[in-house]
Amino acid sequence: MLKKEFTKRDVTRIRNIVKGKAGEKTTDSVGYKPKTQFHEEGDIWEEEGKKWTIKDGIIQNVVKAKKIRNEVSMPLFCPKCKGIMNGKNDKKFYLLHKTCLDCVIKKEDLLKKEGKWEEYQKEIHNNDIDNQIKEFKVFIEEKMNEQSNAFVSEGGAVEKWEGKVDKDRVNKYIKEGVQYLESLKK
Repeated sequence: MLKKEFTKRDVTRIRNIVKGKAGEKTTDSVGYKPKTQFHEEGDIWEEEGKKWTIKDGIIQNVVKAKKIRNEVSMPLFCPKCKGIMNGKNDKKFYLLHKTCLDCVIKKEDLLKKEGKWEEYQKEIHNNDIDNQIKEFKVFIEEKMNEQSNAFVSEGGAVEKWEGKVDKDRVNKYIKEGVQYLESLKK
């Protein structure tokens, strides 16, 4: 004796399985189909919260971080010598010099022959210090803009601190830090 009635959908599903048509529909549904939009080369539109465009006949997602991704990702071939970039050091040198290790070695060897090696090293050193100064200023600016007055202590208790940041004192320390970093330049 059956404790449950089979619906028409259940019977259709079982028939489909027996006939080997397990993926067939068992019900008919009615729905809304949006109007099809046609786009041309170079159009940019938004659909389902994402931006899309057409480049070279291919629909592509417009990514906000595309420039950053292109800067960080290493290509398959060196842009200068067109050689394959698959060495473990090629990625490090590509991020710094935008060429493969072999091209960097050739460039530095040429600079040594021309007597410009010390100037090249000085330029790299000074650029590194300039980047540290920029990062230092951005870090301090971010910390100054934080609006939290609650901190978690080592014991796990939440402490509320009163008071504000002395911006004049912070600016003084920023100037001292920048002057120190500038003094490290060659």
